[in-house]
Amino acid sequence: MSGSHHQQQNTTYGIGVDFGTSNSAAAIFDGRNVHLVRLETNSTIMPSATYIDRDYKIVTGQSAIDHYIESNMGRKVELSAEVLGEGRTTTGQIGDHGLPEESNTEKFYGQSFVDSGQKGRLFRGTKRLLSSTNAPRLMVFDRAFRLVALITPLLLRIRRSIEERLATLAHSENPVDHACIGHPVNFEGAGPGGNRRALDLLSEAYGHAEYTEQSYYPEPIAAALSYLYSNPHASEQMLLAVDFGGGTLDLCILKRSQQDFSVIATHGIGLGGDHIDQVLFRKLLFPLLGKGERWRRAGEDRVIETTFPFEEYEEFLLNWAVSYMLNQNQYTSPLMQRIQYGDEAASKFQRLYDLIKNNYSYLVFQYLKELKATLSDQHEAKLDIPELDIELIVNRQEFELIIVDLLSKFKESIAEVLRIAKLSVHDIQLVIRTGGSSLIPAVKDILENQFPGMVIEHDPFTSVAAGLAIAEYQRLGSNRTNT
Repeated sequence: MSGSHHQQQNTTYGIGVDFGTSNSAAAIFDGRNVHLVRLETNSTIMPSATYIDRDYKIVTGQSAIDHYIESNMGRKVELSAEVLGEGRTTTGQIGDHGLPEESNTEKFYGQSFVDSGQKGRLFRGTKRLLSSTNAPRLMVFDRAFRLVALITPLLLRIRRSIEERLATLAHSENPVDHACIGHPVNFEGAGPGGNRRALDLLSEAYGHAEYTEQSYYPEPIAAALSYLYSNPHASEQMLLAVDFGGGTLDLCILKRSQQDFSVIATHGIGLGGDHIDQVLFRKLLFPLLGKGERWRRAGEDRVIETTFPFEEYEEFLLNWAVSYMLNQNQYTSPLMQRIQYGDEAASKFQRLYDLIKNNYSYLVFQYLKELKATLSDQHEAKLDIPELDIELIVNRQEFELIIVDLLSKFKESIAEVLRIAKLSVHDIQLVIRTGGSSLIPAVKDILENQFPGMVIEHDPFTSVAAGLAIAEYQRLGSNRTNT
């Protein structure tokens, strides 16, 4: 396997850390068995979430989400303008094209709004921002945080959990200072130099979390490696690994001979579960919140009737971390005016008003994720959002129609990795499917239709961490010199 081997370790354990867009996992390999590390009280999978309160205390993982929900749901949001002076700010959210929204560097006043009742900020999906050219600083109350500062606490927590697990496995109290670190083939939104930038930031965050010895390994190859390890007698020579997670879709083709393998081709795009959730929000909920409805207001000499300017609300609604910005008169006044019509559509605008005022955006995304998960097992599911008086039955066929564009991007990516490898569908003998989004039936069907009888599901949430631990043990990762 190519890649410079890192220094001889003083340990007989390989450690793998998979810091993902939505969730993270870690594993230890002792040369014979893979041991997954428990990162939450009752789970080996931890949400990649950081919550910072007003005193700048940081909570990570599931409790970060719990803190956020507890302090925000149903809370009336009151915004006041703040003088920012000079500085660079960004909302920290991704726009439609996978790019962070513009940052400003000039002097400006009253551009940033402080939510006086907000008890804390939640950050999830920070991995999506790593390749951004302007290495955004995210505003947390009146302090700008670098991305690295939001990721480091998560990596520290993972390191402590690894140490606890090693203490029981090896009765060793030694601190853990090494790991093989996973990375996507292409970070989301990565233009020229984006992958290098992302790895620099990642490497810095791991450094702050005291992983002094770091090696790096592509995530889809790690997934394939853990499969090969757990199936040593499998005879297939040409493998396609499909890792479809929360932020990215990663593909790689491997060729195996005995215990060794070589990488023939890799390909990756910014497409994942988060994008699917946004499309669901757009298609299922926008019409129930007033999109496409008309409104009338008094002009100078006549009443003007136009479509309600719903598009002004869309980006904020689709990016829950900044949806509180809708609590400004320019957004709430037109809604209140529209609600007063008292027509049939007024209830839709009342719903949008309630969603904004009570900060329900994150909650809505959780309901959408549950809907998606239910549709992976059942043919229909109910989207029930009592807070907004929404109840919908969605069947699997409707769901697949809604995400048809994303599914065709998925198909194109498979064609592209085969093209890069100069192979045809018939050359592939085994397809390894992993990552949360790979559980969607339509995704399974696409693979099954192209590679009949060759697709296997492999530990959707932990295969990458397991493979990284094996890669470190076998010294397959490549070094990055820490700058």
